[in-house]
Amino acid sequence: MRLTVGESGVHWSECGGAGRPWDVGEVERVFFGSYSPRLDEKGRLFLPARFREELTGGLVLTKGQERCLYLFPYAEFERMTETLRRAPLTDKSARDYQRVLFAGAEQELPDKQGRITVGPRLRAYAGLSRDCVVNGAVTRLEIWDAAAWEAYLAEKEPSFATLSQEVLPGIL
Repeated sequence: MRLTVGESGVHWSECGGAGRPWDVGEVERVFFGSYSPRLDEKGRLFLPARFREELTGGLVLTKGQERCLYLFPYAEFERMTETLRRAPLTDKSARDYQRVLFAGAEQELPDKQGRITVGPRLRAYAGLSRDCVVNGAVTRLEIWDAAAWEAYLAEKEPSFATLSQEVLPGIL
């Protein structure tokens, strides 16, 4: 089965032969999994090896919700920017969101070892210490302080485990 997303929603269709995976290019990269890199004394963080190829063209690091950082591949950040660009200037919540998101954004290019530098302002915002957690979150990676991530999980996992209704009707 193949997932295609159009303007009107999500559509499933047959793809390939029996047991054949999707053709290259049919499905955009999905970030998932959880990793525990360490921040060094210079504020550098090793990106998980499985995501490095996707991020070699550059990335944008910015403030995220729940005091984590969002890491977008540059192309995904451009797509998101186009959506936000269409928000009316008269919408105060859209203006507020754009200001915080874009004012805190930093463009990065991973070095040859797969490291990025997390600037002091973003480290302070997310409360990053030495031990970090990098989580895949579909279109982005999230960078959390390890203790903050554990506290978040302790609060949210019980309700996730007992969820009895669809979160996204028709999808989950």
